[in-house]
Amino acid sequence: MSAQDQQPASLYAAREPIFPRRVSGRFRTLKWWIMAVTLGIYYITPWIRWDRGPHLPDQAVLVDMAGRRFFFFWIEIWPHEFYFVAGLLIMAGLGLFLFTSALGRVWCGYACPQTVWTDLFILVERWVEGDRNARVRLWNQGWDLRKLRLRLVKWALWLLIALATGGAWVFYFTDAPTLARDILTLSAHPVVWITIAILTLTTFFFGGFFREQICIYACPWPRIQAAMMDEDTLTVAYRDWRGEPRGKLKSTAPRGDCIDCRACVNVCPMGIDIRDGQQLACITCALCIDACDEVMDKVGQPRGLIGYLALSDEVAEKAGRPPRPVWKHVLRPRTMLYTVLWAGIGIGLIVALFVRSDIGVSVSPVRNPTFVTLSDGSIRNTYDVRIRNQQGEDRVFTLSYSADAPFVMTLEGEEGHETVVPADSQKLQRLYITAPAGTPAATMAMTDLRIWVTAPDGAGRVHADTLFNGKSE
Repeated sequence: MSAQDQQPASLYAAREPIFPRRVSGRFRTLKWWIMAVTLGIYYITPWIRWDRGPHLPDQAVLVDMAGRRFFFFWIEIWPHEFYFVAGLLIMAGLGLFLFTSALGRVWCGYACPQTVWTDLFILVERWVEGDRNARVRLWNQGWDLRKLRLRLVKWALWLLIALATGGAWVFYFTDAPTLARDILTLSAHPVVWITIAILTLTTFFFGGFFREQICIYACPWPRIQAAMMDEDTLTVAYRDWRGEPRGKLKSTAPRGDCIDCRACVNVCPMGIDIRDGQQLACITCALCIDACDEVMDKVGQPRGLIGYLALSDEVAEKAGRPPRPVWKHVLRPRTMLYTVLWAGIGIGLIVALFVRSDIGVSVSPVRNPTFVTLSDGSIRNTYDVRIRNQQGEDRVFTLSYSADAPFVMTLEGEEGHETVVPADSQKLQRLYITAPAGTPAATMAMTDLRIWVTAPDGAGRVHADTLFNGKSE
């Protein structure tokens, strides 16, 4: 036996390039519209203006990392309100569960960024190199000047799209017109250039070269979706009881409606054969439905050999009975549960948004030292009080305390008990609380203390609880 025969067989399979054929139909048209809408939202949103007054940015949607806030039109989210962002992420997850349970991987097939940009890159590829057969011939032929020219033109257009993708993303994190000027004058911060470069390269390679591999190997959702789907989920499927046995159109042997033209395979961006059954790689983009319907029209057979189908309807359809109405598949206990949870979280976030206070306070005792004994024997504690003013104007806040012991309160840098907090910002105010000598608070180890912050004209009042440290005897 030779040394070559003794080597174990490799389990690695080289990637077979996929060249989807152009197809037209209702699902392809729907995908074009969704692409236009999603890309339009992505590129236009940072440039929408929203007047919030003289002290706040006028960008409608802005993730203000420097100011540690998130702006969405009239909504302003502060760092301590991150539960709003968490709630939106939970709603997004439940939304995925809901749509997957009802209609399969519609997110993957229509709205996922990987799908949208891959579709756009394939459109450019088809425009430069031709449809499927022309691209296959170009791939198989040797390198010459024509092939090099087509490749360079295609890659250049891909790179421009990828650059626009990365460039649009950074505009969400700072004022878009200002950043655009800095980019054009080459004076932008290095972080901007690094971010654009990373997003440009990832978009270029993911949409241009990796394509279906991202969906199959990198994305976890194909593996999670199995738990979201059941026999009542509507998903793209092949009606084998109608299509089998396959046979050519002019064949005299008994055959089903499938003429084995492979149109469904040739248009699939994942390179799978839907006739082999449900597969992890299928993103339910439904392009195979358009391709098959087009062929059925040409050969005089009814449409629907490939279509949206629930496994629970398989027995009825095989027997020639009509399937259950779509609404019965969509409105079932699982989807209704997801809908209730999704709506409940949304309503909770809306209520929390409208009942939240526009002032806030946090109190941090200074621990070094815990207390100070003054010359007259009184005990003084020091606190850092952080006051938050979420309105668009400067406001004068009054500080007070409540406790079961007498205290004397003074504010550092202020004559009375009032302090000014600038518009839409926070102020750190040093506060001194003193217990007179011989009082219970001065001689006890700890005394409960509540610090109050009152807005002008009693418009709002908040508090924070803390402790007063005494000199225990």
